[in-house]
Amino acid sequence: MTSREAERELRQSIIDACREMAAQGINQGTSGNISVRTDDGILLTPSGLAYDRMKPEDIVVMKWDGSWTASASNVPSTEWRFHLDILKSKQEVGAVVHAHPIFCTIIAIMNRSIPAIHYMIAAAGGNDIPCAPYAQYGTAELSQAALDALRYRRACLLAHHGLIAIGPNLRKAMWLAVEVEVLAKQYHGCLQLGSPPLLPDEEIDSILKRWGQYGLRDSDDTPKTPQHSN
Repeated sequence: MTSREAERELRQSIIDACREMAAQGINQGTSGNISVRTDDGILLTPSGLAYDRMKPEDIVVMKWDGSWTASASNVPSTEWRFHLDILKSKQEVGAVVHAHPIFCTIIAIMNRSIPAIHYMIAAAGGNDIPCAPYAQYGTAELSQAALDALRYRRACLLAHHGLIAIGPNLRKAMWLAVEVEVLAKQYHGCLQLGSPPLLPDEEIDSILKRWGQYGLRDSDDTPKTPQHSN
């Protein structure tokens, strides 16, 4: 495969993931956006273009200095700043997924983090999924708030806004976004019954030490020990 063919395949994978967000019910309309790392910068969804109309050539190419190129009248997503800043600051991250899932957004509107109601909270790297303080979309302030919330996590909520999930590749970032929305739905349901009991920090620490290959594995990931499947 040539480098040009590889890039086109990567562009198509972004479009496929955008359509999957709608199919999975974690996004509505064109409000979400996705980016992936390249050697020279990032590939990013354009602003305001319906996913069912999006073509590989519509994906925006953005360099690390923030300059960009796109076809026709396309411009980068209005949230390009936090995509670029996250991928610049976290070298282990290969993809960023931003969406407005219903239950994540409900919790974010209430300025709440998702606590350790279930051991799957460990998928995001700790004992909670923090909620970053509100800042207007597309601003440097929002980007900094997201970076702070993601300092020790792989997912966060954005107050009065939505969700960010990150991963070493797009497949894992998408998987995490769906898992976080499930946790948000569970938390919302628990709150209808009262204040839910939480798993203690030491239990989450123990789970994190065991995490290993639990969750979504790439096809070339080989577990070192037998793993409980989920």
